[in-house]
Amino acid sequence: MAKLKVGDNAPDFSLPDQTGNTIRLSTLRGKKVLVYFYPRADTPGCTKQSCSVRDAREDLSGAGVVTLGISPDKPEKQKKFDDKFGLGFSLLSDSDHTVAESFGAWGEKNMFGKKVQGIIRSSFLVDEQGKIAQVAYKVKPEETVPRAQAALA
Repeated sequence: MAKLKVGDNAPDFSLPDQTGNTIRLSTLRGKKVLVYFYPRADTPGCTKQSCSVRDAREDLSGAGVVTLGISPDKPEKQKKFDDKFGLGFSLLSDSDHTVAESFGAWGEKNMFGKKVQGIIRSSFLVDEQGKIAQVAYKVKPEETVPRAQAALA
């Protein structure tokens, strides 16, 4: 599976969010978009990552950035995750991991010493023209926001 790099077109997608709305990346053209992939809602690393994005919401929105978190979780689980932590941005359900695959964020990884297929924690900053401005594969939960902010600077 090919990985995206800076300058590539971001793959378009259409996914349901935690409130039942369908979000399409192409409708956000003209805005910067932080797209991050996380393995599973309400797990320690994913909570740390999502809460760090929540805590930077003012800075990110002040820079004109829309945030989209994506995992294979169903919308109902995403809603519970959002409600529990007051995330306040769209959490998208990629249950068949098609979008993760198109971003290169699905593949083999080690989990407790076993090789498994799953989400590779990743983040992407998409510019106003729909091009990748920043990419981080195997990003640590606490690095998602600083990497996006560095690309915005």
